[in-house]
Amino acid sequence: MTSTNTNVFEQVALFQDLGPAEWDRLTARAQLRSYPKNAILVTEGDETDSLFIIKSGRVKIYLSDEEGREMILNIQGPGDYFGEVALLDGAPRSSSAMALENCELYVIKKREFEQFLLHHPEVALQVIKGLTQRLRTLTDNVRNIALKDVYGRIVAVLNKMAEEDKGLRVIRQRLTHKDIAAMVGSSREMVSRIFKELSNGGYLASDKHGIIIKKKLPARW
Repeated sequence: MTSTNTNVFEQVALFQDLGPAEWDRLTARAQLRSYPKNAILVTEGDETDSLFIIKSGRVKIYLSDEEGREMILNIQGPGDYFGEVALLDGAPRSSSAMALENCELYVIKKREFEQFLLHHPEVALQVIKGLTQRLRTLTDNVRNIALKDVYGRIVAVLNKMAEEDKGLRVIRQRLTHKDIAAMVGSSREMVSRIFKELSNGGYLASDKHGIIIKKKLPARW
C-alpha cells in the first residue's frame, strides 16, 4: 500500500485514533472505486450495505421529491464519509448522494466494517460522535429554516462554511447559486438577487477559488 492511501484513512475522523497497521488493514478490506461527475452514488430508499469514504472529489448529500426539487444536506470532500446510518440500523438509505466532480471512493462492506469494529471499539465511539455532530447540524438547519428568512439562512450557511485566510473569510467550495438555494430552501433567483446586493455593498466577492466574505455580513438585509 502506498503512503497516499494511508493518509486518506488518517484524515478520516473515524480512524484518526488508529495507527499505520490498522490503516493498512482498512485498505485491504476496502474497494477503491471511481465515479464520474454527476454519477448517483446512492439513492434515498435503496437497500445498501456499504460505508463510503471519499478519497478525492466532492459529493452532494441530498433529499429530493418526485418533481425534482432538492434539499442539500451536506457537501463533502476528501476524508469525509457517508452511509454509516444505513450501515448500522439496516434500514434503507435516508438520503441520496451524487458526485459533484470526478470522485474516488473507498467502499467498505457492512460485514467487513462490523468485524473491524469488534477489534477496534474506539472506532465505534467515533461513529457515535460523528452521528451526534450530524444531529446537531440537522437541528441547526431545522432552526434556521423555521425561524429565519431566506437572507438569514444564506448568512448562516456562508458563516458555517467560511474559513479564515489572510484576514479574510473564504468559502473554498465551488458552490453555484442553485446549490445554495437547495441548501437554504429557496429559489436560485432569490439567492442570486441577495448575492448581487451583498456584492454591490462590498460584503462579498467571488473568484475561481470560491466566495470571499470581505467584511462581516449584516444580521438583517
